[in-house]
Formats: sequence, structure tokens, C-alpha cells
Amino acid sequence: MSVSRHPVALRLERQVGGATKLLATVMALPLVDGIFPALVVAGVMGSAAGVVETGILIFGGSATIAVILAEMDGSRREMATSVLLIGAVIVPVAAIEAAFAPTLRGFLNLAIFERFAGLVILSIAAKTASAEFGEYLPSPAVIIGLGLVASFDPSGFAVETSMEYVVNGTAAAAIGVGFALAVALLSPHLRGRVDIDRFRFGSAVALGVLALPILLRPFGLMQTEVPIALAVLGVTALFAYDPDAEGVGATDDSADDDSTDAPEDDASSDADEEDEDVVGPVEPDPTDRPVDAPDGLDDDVAVTATGDEGDGEEPVTPFTEDDSRAPWL
Repeated sequence: MSVSRHPVALRLERQVGGATKLLATVMALPLVDGIFPALVVAGVMGSAAGVVETGILIFGGSATIAVILAEMDGSRREMATSVLLIGAVIVPVAAIEAAFAPTLRGFLNLAIFERFAGLVILSIAAKTASAEFGEYLPSPAVIIGLGLVASFDPSGFAVETSMEYVVNGTAAAAIGVGFALAVALLSPHLRGRVDIDRFRFGSAVALGVLALPILLRPFGLMQTEVPIALAVLGVTALFAYDPDAEGVGATDDSADDDSTDAPEDDASSDADEEDEDVVGPVEPDPTDRPVDAPDGLDDDVAVTATGDEGDGEEPVTPFTEDDSRAPWL
């Protein structure tokens, strides 16, 4: 990538190519790999904090920010349009997958499956933090598949749905799209001021914090409604942002301001050119003499009215025999 070497986004960039396609793949990957349905089944989105954490960390994580700030170009309107078009596909698909979550829960042993869901999040965090370390880990789809096999229990199978799952799943996807849209709109200001690699590492830590309550649920540890992962992500964003850095790119408003100020700059440049043409008093050449000066006049006497020896108001008349005073007096 041009600015950030994000491991996940870099791998996908080699496969799909194109900034818009890359962003669509990154944001839809949780739906394709089964990460999002696994989190719904595991009960991660049972609270408002869990919905916000899932939306920002899963759909609008560091890979999404890296693609928007490092790869996408064009005006803010064009980037916002691309994000909204991607969201128009992601949000309905997330709602459909969330609708089937109760049916999926019916033939799974949740105590076992939740552990695999926590392992999926940890693997994503490891792949986000280090591409070299992530090469030794299985893909999220493989981990979820193993979890389905290990926790399969057909005794409780029943086709059902719940509006609570649909609403929470839709809200999580919408929050992720809204987060990506905000980054796209602020991209002219954020480019050059956000350390993407530092934010990537902090996002990996936040994903690990999100996975800990799921893995430790059977032991009754870290069962709290406090959004710890969001707090970690907020601190990460604070350290990754440098307001004193020089941003890359300008907004449309700044471009309009520059065009408005252009005539003033031209006027000032014209004034500078005129000032360059105006010079101070010219030193007279000692060899110059008035035309009517007699041959006996000393060369030092013939000076102009603007010379250092004159008063600068009246021209000096040539010296004649009838004058009773020298011209320099």
C-alpha cells in the first residue's frame, strides 16, 4: 500500500486490486468468513456496548481506515458515495445473517462454540498486528468451521428467528459503515496526521480485549458491561493522531479560499515588481558635466540637483564669470 503496510489489506489488495473493490472486500470479509455470524451466535452483541464494539472493530477496523486513507483518492463526495454504496450491500446482508442466528444457536453447543469465536477474534488480532506471525495461523473460516464441527448438537435444532438479533446485527453493520463514512469525509484532514501503523497495532490490542470476555466466560472472569475494547481503541486513536503534523491533501473549501485569495496575491506581486523598478537616488558620475560648462570648470563641481552635494530642489546653474559664488554653495 502507498502509506501503510497493513497485513490484511495488503493481502487483499494483491487479490482484488482497486481502492473501491479493496474497501468493499475488507468491510464484507466478516460476513464472508463467518466472523460476524459467529459473534452474533456467541452473544457478543447482547448489549449496546457490544453492538458498537462489533461495528467499529469488525466492520470499520484498522484495515478499513488504512484503505480509505492510504489508497482511496478523489473528492470527499466521491469517497462518501463509494462507502454508501458498499454499505447498501453490507447492512442488508448483515441483517439476513443475524436473522438466522437463533436457528444456528439451536444445534450448537454454545459453551464450546463461544471459545472458537474468541479464538477467531484473537487470530484476526494477531494477523492485524503482524503479517509474519499471521502466516502461521489458520484463516478465520477454518477456525469457525472447526468450531461448528466440535460444537454440533442436532438435538436442539429448530428453525426460528428473533427481531432482537436482526436489530442488533443491522445496527452493528450500520455503525461500521457510519464509521467508515466519517473517516472518508475527514480524510483530507486525517491524511498525514494519523499514524496508520500505530492505529493498526492499537486496534489489534482492542480486538484482543474484545476476545478475552468470550474466552473467559466459562470461568466467570471479565464479565462486565464496560466497553473496555472501545476505551482501548479511543486511547489508540489519541496516540495515533498528531495535530501538529502537516496534512496531505486539501479540502474543497480550502481550494475555494485559495482561488479567492489569488487576485490579492497577484496584486501584491505586481506591487513588488513596481517596488523593484523604483530605485533610490542615483549617484552622479563625477565625470559628467553640464553641457554649457566652461572648459575650466573642475569636474568635481558639475553635479546634478539630485546628487549628494545638492539640496535636491533646484537644478544647479553652470558657473560663469558673472557669478559671485561657486555653484556648490
